[in-house]
Amino acid sequence: MRRAFRSRKALSGLTQWVIDWGVLILVVVAAVWLAAGFAWGWAHAYRVFTLIDSPVHGLPWAASVIGWLLVPAIIGGVAGHVIAARIRSVKEISPNNLFKKRSWADRRRLPSLITKLGRLFHKSEQRQFLDAYVRIAHRGDWREAQDHWEIVVRDTLCTAEFADLDRTEALRLAESLCRELAWLLALSGRCLVCEARHTPPATTP
Repeated sequence: MRRAFRSRKALSGLTQWVIDWGVLILVVVAAVWLAAGFAWGWAHAYRVFTLIDSPVHGLPWAASVIGWLLVPAIIGGVAGHVIAARIRSVKEISPNNLFKKRSWADRRRLPSLITKLGRLFHKSEQRQFLDAYVRIAHRGDWREAQDHWEIVVRDTLCTAEFADLDRTEALRLAESLCRELAWLLALSGRCLVCEARHTPPATTP
């Protein structure tokens, strides 16, 4: 679950916002709607939400504010963002997307997850990275190494260089870059996350 949540950084900005805040806002709106419906009836709740009737006190006021301010603001903001992004994409094409055609299967494909370090153990070309990153930089602590690896990849995906890439390509390139950087630092017992969190780095044996 943690790995999936951190992997959301490979998605577009709008999709990330829906995951981070949209779901929470939807739960709040649904909770107010259900509470108002059970308390005052569904017809009255609908009329208050749509500003046909005036709220009286308490919960109807919350429903009225949501229907008057929150929902239109979110719908307008999302629509404006989508339209602006589509207009901008007409003239701005990332060099990584030149001459490529994305099928509907590619658009519907679920995003990949940040790689689990244990899966790299059977890849001979990645064993040097694993040895340095897990054994030297994290003193053999696989749990901490996996946690810090996910953080490094997640924060790398937030940089502007990956903003215009396809989510699959963004994650692949981010992991490749992070492996090279993390390996070079790990050879001297360093880890970016450990240093940022003021954890004493390991010493090279």
